[in-house]
Amino acid sequence: MASKEFNAFAMAQSQFDKVSDLIGLDAGAKSFLREPVREFHFLIPVRMDDGTTKVFRGFRVQHSDARGPAKGGIRFHPQETVDTVRALAMWMTWKTAVVDLPLGGGKGGVICDPHHLSLREQEQICRGWVRQVAKNVGPLADVPAPDVMTNGQHMLWMLDEFEVIHGGRYPGFITGKPVGMGGSLGRTEATGYGLIYTIREALKDMNLDPKNTTASVQGFGNVAQYAIEKFTQLGGTVTAVSCWDQNDQTSYTYKKRTGVDLNELRSITDRFGGIDPKKAQDLGYLKLAGNAWIEEEVDILLPAAIENQVTGETVNSIKKSVKIIGEGANGPTTPDADAEISKRGIFIIPDFLANAGGVTCSYFEQVQSNMNYFWEKEEVLSKLDTKMTTGFRAVSDLARSRKLYMRDAAYVISIGRVAQAVKDRGWV
Repeated sequence: MASKEFNAFAMAQSQFDKVSDLIGLDAGAKSFLREPVREFHFLIPVRMDDGTTKVFRGFRVQHSDARGPAKGGIRFHPQETVDTVRALAMWMTWKTAVVDLPLGGGKGGVICDPHHLSLREQEQICRGWVRQVAKNVGPLADVPAPDVMTNGQHMLWMLDEFEVIHGGRYPGFITGKPVGMGGSLGRTEATGYGLIYTIREALKDMNLDPKNTTASVQGFGNVAQYAIEKFTQLGGTVTAVSCWDQNDQTSYTYKKRTGVDLNELRSITDRFGGIDPKKAQDLGYLKLAGNAWIEEEVDILLPAAIENQVTGETVNSIKKSVKIIGEGANGPTTPDADAEISKRGIFIIPDFLANAGGVTCSYFEQVQSNMNYFWEKEEVLSKLDTKMTTGFRAVSDLARSRKLYMRDAAYVISIGRVAQAVKDRGWV
């Protein structure tokens, strides 16, 4: 989670302001889109296993529903803040727009630490969260999904509570559900694979064969693991992985010059993506400082953990060999780091394009749930590849033709689409 000095929402607004000025967005649309259209703050009382009652603070932020129902995950984190949720809701609006999905942007959260909660206590938080917003979410209004420290089981509890309240079956209310209970095949791989589909396209533009490239990854959760899987399937080599150590409450980088072995690391990883340090060293991995991932002499950097990681300070650690940064995480790069990356000519694939595979497959899940007909995995991943490639091409072509930084080009497309929807509806 970000430090107190870092404000993700201020960063999201700063990125928006820059591009809204660039495209000459009128004052009304600018004022309307730089803030969430609505927010919910609420308390969730839970009877704990020891008999006491603990009150948890929850949020749901709907940034925009101009192009369709708000869409976005629910995060469980002890340092969750409403500004982080606002920023992520705003980024979701641009994310759904850049890959042209008929959805808007939303995000939710609860200030809690699942590491220290029983499954029953987590279930009570999930059900309590839904009870607080049941009238303001749903398949045609706002569709949640898993995010940091939430999973398919949490989504199923939430779906069940929503269906009890509304007295019917509404599988399209929530995505990230287990397969067999309305979930989509391919959803687990979607964000990581989607990230590598965009990397593959960038390498094509540079006339580079993936087999001759190396990458360093920050994170070893769902996104990072499947990004590593797809990248190695293309023939690339991942030399280093950085991840959080729950016991030490710090992060470490694990490095192997011959390349990390994904299955080997998965076998010594806990359910929150933490690698066992002793077992890793026994397997021949070097254990380095947490930020060593960014100092690797590689072609590609994949920040796939949390926001505020490539900053004005850490950007100077990036080696001259780095040609591409693919943002698997949300908001990993700060505006001052962007300025340096742009100056150095490093090709960046911005977060809301690079990691849009997750929401794209969530959209596929929503469509399948609503029509009660499910596709095979190959069909899902093929449609995902098409959507991600089309989105990348549109942004890359615009960046090249107008000599724009990739993040700015992605924003120009997204903000333009959402602003047009707002105007067409007669809201501004």
